[in-house]
Amino acid sequence: MSQGNQFVLVVTIVKKGWGDKVVKASRKAGAKGGTILFGRGTGVHENKSLLGLMIEPEKEIVLTIVESGITDEIIGAIKDSISINEPGCGIGFVVPLDSLFGTAHVLCTLDQLSKDEK
Repeated sequence: MSQGNQFVLVVTIVKKGWGDKVVKASRKAGAKGGTILFGRGTGVHENKSLLGLMIEPEKEIVLTIVESGITDEIIGAIKDSISINEPGCGIGFVVPLDSLFGTAHVLCTLDQLSKDEK
């Protein structure tokens, strides 16, 4: 188990079909990957109807755990890739992680990178 705020969770909620763009941008900025979940939006930009029937706004929630030192690069890459600051395009936020477990592949990669730098 890793303690402290060495890692953060970047959460990005975007329109359906944009999750892959978020993951691709995050990986290009240094993330190791991400997880895409599916959801339904209820925000102010979601109240649309067609012929009197409400349209269910489908969303993709991208969860990306990254080292806290590259958070700004990840956020910048996401902003650049999908224009998330435009109304109705999505929202993102960062959550500091106090504990992290089940990360053998991430920690092994970090250990290998630090050995390669020596």
